[in-house]
Amino acid sequence: MNLTESLRMAWETLRGNKLRSLLTLLGMIIGVFSVIAAVTAVGVIDVYFTESFRGMGAHTFYVSKYPGIQMGPDDPSIRNRPNLTYDDMLALRSRSRLASSISPDETFTFTSIDFGAESTDPNIQVRGVGEDWAINNGFEIAEGRFLTEDDIRYGRPVIVLGSIVAERLFQVEQALGKDVRIEGHRFQVVGVMAEKGSFLGDSNDDIVWAPITRMFSLYGNPDRNIAYDVRAPSPELLTATIDEVTGILRSIRRVKPEEENNFEVVTNDALTGPFQAFTSVLTMGGAGIGLIALLAAGVGIMNIMLVSVTERTREIGIRKALGATRRAILTQFLVEAIFLCQIGGLVGILLGVLGGNMMALAFDISPAFPWAWALGGVFGVTVIALIFGVYPAYKAARLRPIEALRYE
Repeated sequence: MNLTESLRMAWETLRGNKLRSLLTLLGMIIGVFSVIAAVTAVGVIDVYFTESFRGMGAHTFYVSKYPGIQMGPDDPSIRNRPNLTYDDMLALRSRSRLASSISPDETFTFTSIDFGAESTDPNIQVRGVGEDWAINNGFEIAEGRFLTEDDIRYGRPVIVLGSIVAERLFQVEQALGKDVRIEGHRFQVVGVMAEKGSFLGDSNDDIVWAPITRMFSLYGNPDRNIAYDVRAPSPELLTATIDEVTGILRSIRRVKPEEENNFEVVTNDALTGPFQAFTSVLTMGGAGIGLIALLAAGVGIMNIMLVSVTERTREIGIRKALGATRRAILTQFLVEAIFLCQIGGLVGILLGVLGGNMMALAFDISPAFPWAWALGGVFGVTVIALIFGVYPAYKAARLRPIEALRYE
């Protein structure tokens, strides 16, 4: 018996016991679906993080008082560090030879932005920044311009609006040149950012940017803690720029040689590391759950094959009487088990990919397809078929022709 004939007989057996075959397939589908849906969803999250961090600038890093991601209880030594001030940033900028640009960054308040009778929700983030903030962080201007060096030097009352803020305040007129108010203070709109989307649930479009020097004059405390965005000349010089900035800041902040840094240098890789570890745990968890479901499906495959051997005992006896070898009988039942598992596996992969990418559709994220896991799923269901189908196939092959023909 050749493979084509074995496949045809497997299909006829499947069609002849539709309900039983469907229930068996359902177990395999659920198992494969659990694995593929989990890893696809995690893949979507990975794509989201990768695209988001890439948009922050391939060779930009950040200097802050606190770690970029902090887990566990607060460390008193970190909490008691001296502030990173604007004067420190100016000293760093004047002494750095490698950094292409260094920009201050501080959120001063969350409030509403007003224009005439129009007003935004009271959750707009008001940030004080330098002239290089947009290019350092991968933001683009849709209308007008970003802040200039003179805006920062003279503390001008100018502002750049995020796309959501501009749409809310200026639905029927041009935003550029208009005056908006922030907690009673007037600012002239000089630019509108292109839509950036959200990151980790926080929108990048409900923000406004003003010269940090202007914000110091309005909100006081010029020695408050701020962060610095530093851009290296190229990705190849990122490490050298980090080393230079670290050495200069240690000197500015009078850190002794034997002491650790009293500030943090945060790169995109440092931010993505914890997320990748988290998604790896999710992947293993989803795969573990799916493996349990696959084992349960494997038991169902064995059960259906044993029932099939019992029901087809006379058929086996007739075939043996006509000259079928043990190998031919063994091959037939193994092919049927593999055929059944492959159908369930392929359907499970398809549904799993569709289910996992529902997150991408819901949150407007690029879809993902776990090729390695899909190929692994095809291989895995084949292994399941061989493991759980070999005993029923061996039992069928061992039947004696005379006893099989007597079976009622």
